Amino acid sequence: MSIRALIAEDEPILAATLARMLGKLWPELQIVGTAPNGVAAVEQALVTRPDVLFMDIKMPGQTGIEAAEELAERWEGPGPFPHVVFVTAYDDYAVQAFEQAAADYVLKPVNETRLARTVERLQALLGSRQQDADPLAQLVGRLQSLMPASTAPERLDIVRAAVGNMVRMIPVSEVVFFQATDKYVNVATAENEALIRVPLKELLPQLDPARFKQINRSTVVNMSCVTSAVRDDMGKVLLKLRNRPEQPKVSPVYAHLFRQM
Repeated sequence: MSIRALIAEDEPILAATLARMLGKLWPELQIVGTAPNGVAAVEQALVTRPDVLFMDIKMPGQTGIEAAEELAERWEGPGPFPHVVFVTAYDDYAVQAFEQAAADYVLKPVNETRLARTVERLQALLGSRQQDADPLAQLVGRLQSLMPASTAPERLDIVRAAVGNMVRMIPVSEVVFFQATDKYVNVATAENEALIRVPLKELLPQLDPARFKQINRSTVVNMSCVTSAVRDDMGKVLLKLRNRPEQPKVSPVYAHLFRQM
């Protein structure tokens, strides 16, 4: 059975170069498509079901990391989740970090010798057919730690949320979970809910990372309010929360946080 690959790259020349090199190094590999951005990559991957996904990290609209996370949440059987190879423009210190994490990556501009090593690694992995969400979770975590970051914001203690004609002052310690909607973030406590107009991506760095954990692209939970983690009939991990009826679903990327529960 042929191995299928999808390339996500917003620069057509780089995408064509990568496809040409792969054709030379791995003639049996079938390129099933080229996506110009992360959003298209997710949709194409769900249709074409590739074995390998070459994902540029920096793309307009949605980064490669965000696209990989979304794909992990939306991926359903029967086939295994694709092996993700991130294409990066990071410098030497980042390369060393990748090497230590044994993560798959291709550094821009694409080097044929380095790409050949990635091809060998992929062939070995595909030969053993060992793949689950853990490698992706480790790789996403490593990449997120390497992404350029601004000065760390001050820790948030109080959330100011509009409720009707008044503004509620909600202690962060009382929040059970934050959940992003179309334009707002819902702040849920044991007794109430309120909406704030702060993107979840901007809110997350202000929260105590020892207490609040992201469990999918749209939800951050207060770990002290998690009473148990259970698997449904589809194998998805759901959380039971103290004093809340919701059972938020955990993305495969973050499922490792609840293995010991």
